[in-house]
Amino acid sequence: MNSPQTRPVIGFPVAVTSYADATHWCQKAAGSGDRAYAVSAANTHLLSHARHDEDYGKVMRRFDLICPDGMPLVWTLNAQLPEAEKLTDRVYGPSLMLELLKSTEGASDQAHFFLGGSQSTLDKLKERFSANHVAGIYSPPFGEWPEDEHQKIKDLIRESRAKYVWVGLGCPKQETWIANHLDSLPPAVYFGIGAAFAFHAGDVKQAPVLVQKLGMEWLYRLCAEPRRLFKRYAVHNSLFLYYSLKDHVTG
Repeated sequence: MNSPQTRPVIGFPVAVTSYADATHWCQKAAGSGDRAYAVSAANTHLLSHARHDEDYGKVMRRFDLICPDGMPLVWTLNAQLPEAEKLTDRVYGPSLMLELLKSTEGASDQAHFFLGGSQSTLDKLKERFSANHVAGIYSPPFGEWPEDEHQKIKDLIRESRAKYVWVGLGCPKQETWIANHLDSLPPAVYFGIGAAFAFHAGDVKQAPVLVQKLGMEWLYRLCAEPRRLFKRYAVHNSLFLYYSLKDHVTG
């Protein structure tokens, strides 16, 4: 199955896509039933980490679709596109999740599986999305998993017959797990979805839409959780800028 056209962003193929096109692509992939597909909504943190860490870079190169989650990625893409093809918005992971859930409401053959987060968060998600066929939820153990845990999760997904598997284990664990097990995962579309579970369950407040459109969501989240996020944004935003400038200079 063909992916949308891409352009390089600090060395990774990011899709020139919209919510509508990404949703359509995911629906087609889910409907094919031929294999597991990996989807990521990438921001500056994810891509700069993938560029800086060779092993994680190999993980991200296994993904079938990398959407531009952050506005800096959109700006980088648009700098490479003719005026008529420029993107007007990012494809924000939590919003892509909502788009796909909305498009599959009431469809018993369009099952979803939520993997990751606490049991209370998953229970809230299942209640919120009661109009969807949520065929399975699973909160895995905290920390390192025993070896049989991987097969247990695959069996749960297979038994659920889910076509959309939302993996909220945090970056980089969620992408690494998807990529490392991609060849043995049951056929479905697998999303590394980050903080979307916490947002949609109401556990964490999202930035206002205007702040998101200005590309300043990182600052909003930094103010809300300075201890946890300061190092992430200080390091990875700087790395993204460095790699962007380096690629521009070297051509």
